[in-house]
Amino acid sequence: MWALAAWDVYERLGSPEGELAIAQAVLYLATAPKSIGVYRGFNRAHAAAKRTGSLMPPAHILNAPTRLMKNLGYGKGYQYDPDTDTGFSGANYFPDGMPRETFYEPTTGGYERTITERLHHWAELRATLAADRDSGGSTTAPTD
Repeated sequence: MWALAAWDVYERLGSPEGELAIAQAVLYLATAPKSIGVYRGFNRAHAAAKRTGSLMPPAHILNAPTRLMKNLGYGKGYQYDPDTDTGFSGANYFPDGMPRETFYEPTTGGYERTITERLHHWAELRATLAADRDSGGSTTAPTD
């Protein structure tokens, strides 16, 4: 974002004002915190894609614009996250036949602490939803 914004300013204003925008972007990016968690997560996801190949997405998230696609189960059981009580359906978006994997593990620094809390919250909601489904109870995620 910063690099593209600086490039845009340079394209619109030219020198010397545009060079200042580039210098500010370089300084910001050079001093911004970096996350080894993002790098490792990207590498894990890339390795999983190589390992599993081009698997079909789960049918429940596929659009069903034709009768044939509906008959094949496309879109069946899809839950739109914002329509749930918590804004989280807990749906599995991994391809059929591929277990849910954790690729990104946030570090404990900076904003990643907040991301960790959010991921833990979603894991708790997912567990609650799975327990409800297994017991034949509600499938709507509980609110805090």
